[in-house]
Amino acid sequence: MANIGVIGSGSWGMALAVLLNQNGHQVTVWSAIEGELEEMIKTGRHHSLPELKLPETLAYTGDMKLAMEGKDLLVLAVPSVFVRETARKMKEFCRGGQIVVNVAKGIEEATLKTLTEVISEEIPNADVAVLSGPSHAEEVSRGLPTTCVAGAFSRETAEYIQGIFMSPVFRVYTSPDILGIELGGALKNVIALAAGIADGLGYGDNTKAALITRGSTEMARLGMAMGGRFQTFYGLSGIGDLIVTCASMHSRNRRAGILIGKGYSAEEAMNQVKMVVEGVYSARAALALAEKYQVTMPIVEQVNAVLFQNKSAAEAVKDLMLRDKTSESWDLPWEECQAEK
Repeated sequence: MANIGVIGSGSWGMALAVLLNQNGHQVTVWSAIEGELEEMIKTGRHHSLPELKLPETLAYTGDMKLAMEGKDLLVLAVPSVFVRETARKMKEFCRGGQIVVNVAKGIEEATLKTLTEVISEEIPNADVAVLSGPSHAEEVSRGLPTTCVAGAFSRETAEYIQGIFMSPVFRVYTSPDILGIELGGALKNVIALAAGIADGLGYGDNTKAALITRGSTEMARLGMAMGGRFQTFYGLSGIGDLIVTCASMHSRNRRAGILIGKGYSAEEAMNQVKMVVEGVYSARAALALAEKYQVTMPIVEQVNAVLFQNKSAAEAVKDLMLRDKTSESWDLPWEECQAEK
């Protein structure tokens, strides 16, 4: 049994807290929102996961020191926009070599850093890792079969995290490609906004398939330019997470996109969703990274134009369709492919 602190009491943090509790670990949940803690203690429920009965053996605190002290592992589960601020608060109580597993998905807009880079910058003595993949909190909290990937700087840490989280309904793989895992988790949210916008416009399955396929290409193109591995973008944290986020109504990014496609502004859509829509915060960062690494990302470009330049969603789709003609696989040599036949 491990002693674990879950830093953040949103739906994903609580789904993982319950999973870890069911795995036999001692779990303490920290939240900066006092009323949320009181509600969970009083009702045994979480407002975003109404079907989930919280175990009586979960512990709750608003004291960061109590949440972190003596813990074998910390799960950092706050929204991406709050990761730096929260990590800064954690630094005082973090012992050398403390394993901190980031489960948020995003890129810091001001610095273009991944979230593990942000955490490492704020807590340099921590052993920072990431857990990501196609894993909606609503389904994990119900015990539906789910797979994720744990990325770490050492095989030992990755396999330790794997053992902590693994259960009959939650399978964890390991990978050394932390950068690729994080980029996949962040970029797919931007593509999911595009998929939702297409749904809001009334487009069909053909459109969705096109956005998922070409979106995965954009993700891999940028990720590999930055040093990520090709396999990662066609694994769980790449195409796997992209498919589920583009297709499911559990996805806040897709839901926000649907509203934007129907004419809502980005702010109005986020207010309707009533949760942090990570893709809105990652879109500018994705575009800035594409420009920095000189990578073409037309879907990301059009999402930014809709979100921040008042471009109509219908016009954005039209411009995507009418771009210059090109090859699907520009690096495939015609002569060699024909010679193999």
